[in-house]
Amino acid sequence: MDRKRRRLCLLASLLVVLLIIILGVVLGLTLNRDRDPLKRTFLDRCGKFKEYDCQNVWSIFEQAYVNKDPCNVPPEAYHPLIAAAPIIPACNRMMFWSKTKDVVHDFTNKRDCFITMEDTLLGSVLDGLRWCGEEGSTETFTTDCPGWSDCVNNPVRSFWNSVSAAFAKAACGQVTTMLNGSIDTPYSPSSVFASIEVKNLNSTTVQKLNVVLVIQKNAVTNCTNASLENLKKDLGEIQYDCKEVPESQIQECASDPEKPCGSCW
Repeated sequence: MDRKRRRLCLLASLLVVLLIIILGVVLGLTLNRDRDPLKRTFLDRCGKFKEYDCQNVWSIFEQAYVNKDPCNVPPEAYHPLIAAAPIIPACNRMMFWSKTKDVVHDFTNKRDCFITMEDTLLGSVLDGLRWCGEEGSTETFTTDCPGWSDCVNNPVRSFWNSVSAAFAKAACGQVTTMLNGSIDTPYSPSSVFASIEVKNLNSTTVQKLNVVLVIQKNAVTNCTNASLENLKKDLGEIQYDCKEVPESQIQECASDPEKPCGSCW
């Protein structure tokens, strides 16, 4: 009887040890995931793009900013990342925007008419996120990172400047941009669209830029706005067209899958 009890006690002890080990592993994995939420989000979003090795793309992305001063990450640091996940040209379907993000993405999410930077792999995995590194550390941080205007070469600003330039360089045929008709300067020289994207449009591959000036009830500008005249000049040999389109018309077209894309404005 004593021998049987000893066996049962030994078995119970082994089960307890095994349970502790399992709980430790699960807890360790959970804590590790919680320590790296950016990586988890990055890989989850990347998984929608089946043609890429997402772990490899993440590793190349990390190399741009990890163990670096968060105010000394130039746009060139992301060139290897763009080479690993290049922007694929989509002639006549590439959409740019400035101060109209919600309107544009509401439209592109409902209709397969245009492709924005945020629809590409690199734009998708990092949209709305913030990150940085620190000298002497191999970690990725998502808090206490410099903001867009805190320093010129911060990791987030440099990333978007770099991929936006690549997106513009890949543009071909007729391209479209949605600009905000409710502000005094829809084509602002400080915007990414003006300072990066327009400058990287290639007149040998891009024939025309179609401006959709999104008009709301409080519209303060139209297609004769002085800043749009500057846009026309900046385009050089690229043709230019501008249409004032009510936001309600864009929303209506987005909700009507039977309506041809070309008739939305």
